Amino acid sequence: MSKLEQVLVLDPPTDLKFRGPFTDVVTATLKLTNPSDRKVCFKVKTTAPRRYCVRPNSGSIDPGSSLTISVMLQPFDYDPNEKSKHKFMVQTIFAPSAVTDTETMWKDAKPDELMDSKLRCVFELPSENDKLNDSDVTTGRAGPLLNSSKLDGPAAAKPASSALDDTEMKKVMEECKRLQVEVGKLQDENRQLKDDGLRLRKAQRPEHTAPNSSSLIGREVSASSLPSLLVVIAAIFIGFFLVQSIYLLRQTMTEVRVFTSPVLSHAIQH
Repeated sequence: MSKLEQVLVLDPPTDLKFRGPFTDVVTATLKLTNPSDRKVCFKVKTTAPRRYCVRPNSGSIDPGSSLTISVMLQPFDYDPNEKSKHKFMVQTIFAPSAVTDTETMWKDAKPDELMDSKLRCVFELPSENDKLNDSDVTTGRAGPLLNSSKLDGPAAAKPASSALDDTEMKKVMEECKRLQVEVGKLQDENRQLKDDGLRLRKAQRPEHTAPNSSSLIGREVSASSLPSLLVVIAAIFIGFFLVQSIYLLRQTMTEVRVFTSPVLSHAIQH
């Protein structure tokens, strides 16, 4: 039995072109269209599954509907002399009337029920002309923008500046409110301290002069009594030494008397 012809329309039909440089992820798109009156299930396979990321890689397409698939090539070191051998295959099948498990459906599918289309991968690097054209296009796109900014400089910059001004204004207003609250608190504390100081000065004013005068008098008395105190101390020391000297003199005289009395009595007897 002959194989069924692919029911889906693929765009592109045969080649998936990936345009470098390949130092970053490069994405190619594949559009699937179902022109039939039946629902079609599909899945996408590749010969290099580690090099590509396909989203979605399986699913279903309703009658008359289309679906775009993103094929993402991972970064790699590109060698122009090496030809790409990577290929993709889009496999399809008409969806049964009651589909509950798609994996079982694919496993139980008969070969004559399956349809497939193959695509090869093509790697392209931009030429110098393409680079110049891209730069011209970029300059051309930027030109009107620059011209419009020159013509309508303040007006063109107004939305961004106004958004920035609004954000900055909110921050400034919040900071002002916070500072006002802090200033109010400091003013209340300052007022309270002033009131407390006035009350303390009023309470201490009648009693404040007496201690000052008494302290002055005390300092004068102490200053005037200092020489007399020194004289008294000197007199005490002199008296103490005199008493000690008299006591020692008496002791000496007593010892002399005791010693000389037997001698005198002995001399008188002879």
